[in-house]
Amino acid sequence: MIKKVKMSPRFKSEAEERKFWETHDAADFFDLSKAQRVRFPNLKLSTTSISLRLPLSLLDQIKIAANKRDVPYQSLIKMWLSEKVS
Repeated sequence: MIKKVKMSPRFKSEAEERKFWETHDAADFFDLSKAQRVRFPNLKLSTTSISLRLPLSLLDQIKIAANKRDVPYQSLIKMWLSEKVS
């Protein structure tokens, strides 16, 4: 049985597109049986490495907080920084 796929709509904004895909299934708009694996060998990281000196006691407290949340401590630091900046 051949499945007829729908045409995906055009969106005015990323927010509109996000809202649409929250309530629709991509399988209705794409023939996933014809999907192919894609590689991006030249993809650059969108992050940059920094050096930050912290007192050992502060770093220990951060690691304890991260362990309680079951996340890596560097990820927790990034989450906290992002929340504070927003």
